[in-house]
Formats: sequence, structure tokens, C-alpha cells
Amino acid sequence: MAETDLTIRELRRRFADKSLSPLEYWLSLEDHIAAWEPSISALYLYDPEAARAQAKASTERWAKGQTLGALDGIPVTLKELIATKGQPVPLGTRAVELKAAEADAPAAARLREDGAVIFAKTTCPDYGMLSSGLSSFHPLSRNPWDRTQNPGGSSAGAAAAAAAGYGPLHIGTDIGGSVRLPAGWTGIFGFKPSHGRVPADPYYVGRCVGPMTRTVEDAAFSMATLSRPDWRDGTSLPPNDLDWMDLNIDMSGMRIGLMLDAGCGLAVDDEISVAVEAAAKQFEQAGAAIVSAEPVLTRAMLDGLDKFWRSRLWADLAELDDNRRDSILPYIGDWAKGGAAVSGADAVRGFNQTIEMRKSCGRLFTGIDALLSPTNPIISYPAEWASPTNDPTLPFEHIAFTVPWNMSEQPAASINCGFSRSGMPIGLQIVGPRFDDLRVLRLSKAFEARTGGVRSWPRPPVTA
Repeated sequence: MAETDLTIRELRRRFADKSLSPLEYWLSLEDHIAAWEPSISALYLYDPEAARAQAKASTERWAKGQTLGALDGIPVTLKELIATKGQPVPLGTRAVELKAAEADAPAAARLREDGAVIFAKTTCPDYGMLSSGLSSFHPLSRNPWDRTQNPGGSSAGAAAAAAAGYGPLHIGTDIGGSVRLPAGWTGIFGFKPSHGRVPADPYYVGRCVGPMTRTVEDAAFSMATLSRPDWRDGTSLPPNDLDWMDLNIDMSGMRIGLMLDAGCGLAVDDEISVAVEAAAKQFEQAGAAIVSAEPVLTRAMLDGLDKFWRSRLWADLAELDDNRRDSILPYIGDWAKGGAAVSGADAVRGFNQTIEMRKSCGRLFTGIDALLSPTNPIISYPAEWASPTNDPTLPFEHIAFTVPWNMSEQPAASINCGFSRSGMPIGLQIVGPRFDDLRVLRLSKAFEARTGGVRSWPRPPVTA
């Protein structure tokens, strides 16, 4: 195993026995990033000099036995939508005036408190409203498994960075699948906690913050830090005493739903259906009863959400001058303009469809303990596309499996369950009851243990 592939647990053991220091590890990682970054463009505000200083300070703390927290010395990136004090938050678009953030957002503050080495932000598309690495502000982010293909989004850079091995921990955000979708397309583990489990600022309906990692345990390790409450998020859950590293589970007697039809949106590729059904067999062999699950989403729900989100974004864009509005990625601009024709009553009706999603998800979980489904309906799509359809009149056809669980506030994860004939990763989504984040992590860990996880990750391109 390359030094840059070490997990958080392995790094902490090496830091503790002094066979590796945080600074030595960072310098190895710095070289690794230099080999990868020109070809995948995952990072924004990358600052290796500041990272060296943070890693040096952590090395001194480890030497004295005075570490700040469980993530002391662990390199981490934050999606650029997550504010870091003194740095701009461009929201992935050229339309935003760049101003230094006045304070760290909750996730950034918690990581700093625990001594993590924050070395960069990661890219996202305009306003985080695409499942793509395409942005009017950032360079085009690409999928390390095949650089002609898209990493997905909106946590595009975070997914690319994790798959390429830019350290063990990357923090994304998810309002309709923006952690899980790119996780599925890049083969990593992406965890969307229960709403409020990880405080978010600014808060928005369905918006969650979650870890993106190569292993389930690395994501679990981060949760004790990330889940500390913050007053700035009015939905922030109370302090928890969960043992996030207790990942054992007995599936005997569990009823686990298998959903292969989302109810609307893009049809599921045959290779994905086969991989997800094979994954379900693993849970069955572990003692669970697998039962067929009907869709929770309808066309009316998805179209209502589309109207609501269009009107919401247009309300912000209408305040911009023409030059700034024209600088937005045309796909997003064209989509948002549709919000100008949405009446206030229709916007409210659209929002009400999020309540219908919540009811539909709640009804399903009266009869099951967890749910399995595809994360993504298709294998991959070109890096240059703005979305899997590349059509602003069909913007959300790819989120039908993921978005309901944002609106129902339930924990959900994406974990790799195989590869396509073209060599691209396939994601399995695991959903649990509201607030039972540990159940999702435990089921994910059990699946990872049974399959062995991803055994071979992409390596940096060879330069002449």
C-alpha cells in the first residue's frame, strides 16, 4: 500500500508510534496531488505552504502527546460552498462577487478544533445546482477512473479528490444527491447523514453536509467531529453520545427493501440493475430478508421540486445586474430563467411536493428496516456535459433515487458495488430510518467487509 493510501486509523497509529509524522505524510501527499491535479482539477484555493505549517504544528503536538482531537494531522478538503474564514465562497459561478468569508462554517470550525489539516477547497458547479464537474468559475473537474468522463456533482471536486487519493477525508454537501451521486460515479463512499446531524450554514431544506471517503470507517471516524452541534443551524441535532466506530451489525430478522425502479426519471442501465441485485444477495446471505420496494417518487413530486428550485434560484439571480447574470453557466441560466414564469402559488405548490416525498418515504419505512437501490441510473457521461441528460429542460432525471431521502431527512449512503464493462464504478445506495445514521454506516461496513471494497484505485497519469 502506498503511503498516500493510508486510512485515518492507520495514520493515527503511525503518528502515535512515530513511524510517520503528519508533516512527512503531508509531503508525500503533496507530491501525489501534484501528479494528479493538472489532469482532474479537483481543487480550489489549494495552499500547500499553509498545509505544511499546519502539519508541522500537528507533528509537534503528537510529539508532546497533546493532540487537539481525533483528526489531528489528518489532511482534509472542504467543498467550496462550505465557508472558511478569510476566503471567498464563489458558489462555483463567475456571477458571485468574491468576498472573504467572515467565519468558518460549522464543518470547517469543527475540523479546525480537532487539528485537521485543511489544505484546499474542492470544486462545484454553478450554485451547486448540477451533477457535474462543469462550472463557469472553476476549471473542468474530471473523473480519475476515466478522465473523459464526469465525476458527477455537485460535490464534484471532493469525489475526484477522494478517488484520486488526496488524503482520506473530503467533506461535501448534498441537497438532492450531491454527495451520493458523485460518490457512485467515482467508486468512493459518500454519506449523507440525517438532516441536522452535521450542522450546515447556510441552512436550506434538504441540505446536508457529509464525508466522502474511500472506506466506510474513515467516514464514520469523521462523524464524532462533524456532528457536534452549532447554533447557526436551527435544525442542528442535540449532542450525541453515539459510538461512531461501533460498526458491527447482526442482520438476522431485518427486512431490507430493494428498489430498482425510482418511479420516474432516467431508466436504470441493465449493468447497474444486475450489480445492485447482486449486492442485495450479500445482505440476504448475511441473514436479512430482501423484499421488493415500490417507488416513493412520482413525476408530480419531481416536477414540483423543479419548479420550486427554479423559482428559488431565479429570486437570487433577478437581483444581479445583466453582466453578472450573463456570466452564469448557460445551462444553469437557461434553467433558472424558467423560474421567472413560476407564480408564488405555483412555487408553494412545488414546495409542497417535498412534503409529499416525506410522507411517501415514511410510508415505505413502516414495513422495512432499511432500503437498497441504485445510486445513479446510468454508468457515466462525458466530462463536458452539464448533467447526465445535458438538457436544461430535463435537469433532475438522474436524482430520482437520491432526492427523496433529503426531503424525508433520512440518512443515506452510496458505496461501490462493482464496475461496468467499461471499467466505471457502480454505486449502491443504502438508506436507513431517520436519525439512525449508525444503521446506514453499519450496513455499509458489513457490505464492504463481505465484498472487500475497492481493491485497486486509479493511479496518477504518467508524465513524459
